[in-house]
Amino acid sequence: MSAERPALTGTYLTLDDGRPAVRFSRTYDHPVDRVWQFVTDPEELAGWFPSRAEIELSPGGTIRFSGDPNMPDSTGRVLAVDPPRHLSFAWGGDELHFDLEALDEKRTHLTLTDVLAAEDTAARNGAGWEVCLAALDAKARGEHSPGPHAGGVAPWREVYGAYLAAGVPSGAPVPGID
Repeated sequence: MSAERPALTGTYLTLDDGRPAVRFSRTYDHPVDRVWQFVTDPEELAGWFPSRAEIELSPGGTIRFSGDPNMPDSTGRVLAVDPPRHLSFAWGGDELHFDLEALDEKRTHLTLTDVLAAEDTAARNGAGWEVCLAALDAKARGEHSPGPHAGGVAPWREVYGAYLAAGVPSGAPVPGID
């Protein structure tokens, strides 16, 4: 008997400038200002983002990342901000881009693009974002979620296996495992 593979919501792609990326899209039953809080407010981010993130919301602003049990504390830099539609920042060697589009007064489309520093991180990062965004999805529905560091109950390994099976580039070390 084989376990059913998790459905993948991330797409591996090569951007117009040649850089590799993984991209995710979600639609939330919340106004754009509320979804903006999910992606910029430290208390909201704490429930789903891999690290605690405290963001100076201005171009060139500093972001302080802490609390990830698998990574050392670090800082990043805000690359662009256009409230409540766009936030991008550098984190490690990657760039994260959050794009929000109000579909109407009560619904918002969120696109997260992780522009990768190295192609071989695609499967690892894709699986990580699946787990994190599942926590955000639960939060947006008003449900409790154990968050992205749920330990043994987090489906990260199964999702990672599904990305590998889909042929998404892999091989990068996995923090906390390798």
